[in-house]
Parts: sequence; C-alpha cells; structure tokens
Amino acid sequence: MATLILVRHGRSTANTSGLLAGRTPGVALDERGAAQAAALPGRLAGVPLAAAVSSPLQRCRETLRPLLEARPDLPLHVEERINECDYGDWSGRKLSELNDEPLMEVVQAHASAAAFPGGESMRAMQARAVEAVRDWNARIEAEHGEDAVYAMCSHGDIIKSLVADALGLHLDLFQRIHVDPCSLTVIRYTRLRPFLVRLGDTGDLAALAPRETPDTSGAAEVGGGAGAP
Repeated sequence: MATLILVRHGRSTANTSGLLAGRTPGVALDERGAAQAAALPGRLAGVPLAAAVSSPLQRCRETLRPLLEARPDLPLHVEERINECDYGDWSGRKLSELNDEPLMEVVQAHASAAAFPGGESMRAMQARAVEAVRDWNARIEAEHGEDAVYAMCSHGDIIKSLVADALGLHLDLFQRIHVDPCSLTVIRYTRLRPFLVRLGDTGDLAALAPRETPDTSGAAEVGGGAGAP
C-alpha cells in the first residue's frame, strides 16, 4: 500500500502565545513557521509525491503552500477528518490556565476517557483520522500504485494518534509520542501491518540541547505542549 508522509504544520502564532488554538480561525504561521514551511520543498526534493492532503485550517494550508508552489502539478486535497481535535470550550484558552483543570490530568494519563466540554472525545478524534488515512491509502494506491508516496499536513495530536495506531499502541499511551512543528513522520502501510519509518524528523538535533527558557513551539496542542518533554 501507499507510504504516508505526515507533516505537522509549522510553528504558529498560537504556539508562541501559549494558546490552545484548536479550530479557532485566523491562526497563522509565525515568522519561524513560515521559514520552516519554506524549507519543506528542499527537504522533500528527492521524493516523488502523488498528492498532498491538508487539514482545512489556515496554518496547515500555509505550511504546504511553498511545496505546492515548487510543484505546480501536485494536486491538493482538503480533508476534514484530519482537522484539529475539537477542543470545544477549551479552544483559544491559555495552556497555563488549562493545566489546572482536572480534565487535563485525564487527557495526559487516560486519553481514551477524555472528552472536551462542548467538543469531541480523543477516541473520536483518533477514529476519524485513522479512517481518513485508510481511505486515502486505498485511493492513492488505486490511482498511483502500491509504491506511491503522498503527504498529509495535520496537527500534533492527530499525528500522534495515527502513530499510536500504526504501532498498535493504546490511545492512553499516545502522549509518550512527540512531534515538533513542521516535522516529518513517515508510515509505510502494507497488507499485514504498518511500518513507522520516521518519527518527528526535522533534520535538526539542536532541540535536544538544554534550554535556558521553556520552549513553547508545541504549546498549541494538548498533547504537543502540555506535559510534553
């Protein structure tokens, strides 16, 4: 079956503000995020892509824009099922405030039991994302062959839940996975099992160095910021 390259969107204005963006409109890439997106065509230069699939949110479409400009023949498809988790009443709030909510402990330790007030459950989030990927795998393979590769730009919690599914991990363990902004995660699907080929690859190991101040680059995802290393 097809090989999927999952692209987390570049760093956004919500990331640097410490906000849980969710589906709040108008959240764009910040200066660093735009630079990350601009580097994406070079990072994928050696990979023949059959298609690009994007979450409908602005920050994902901005991340893919340089790649699409570099490859004008690459078709873009918008897929609602890989949209950000619907955090409901939590959307747009500061993570520093949400850390005091009793539900945050459940989100971090028992994600399969977590449902956001006025939003969706994390189980529903994973289920729709996995369904979308399975459908797109079948479509890409049918149209381009079993060796085809395609890119999908989405969000931290979505990508982590897809990795957990590929590895056969329970959703309660998905918070052990971390993906940086504009990182590439690659899953090769076969008839019997998926293979995780890359996880959160940025091509830059500088993030492993000790930091003098906290890094907020992943702060806009519940699983990508709060409680993340």
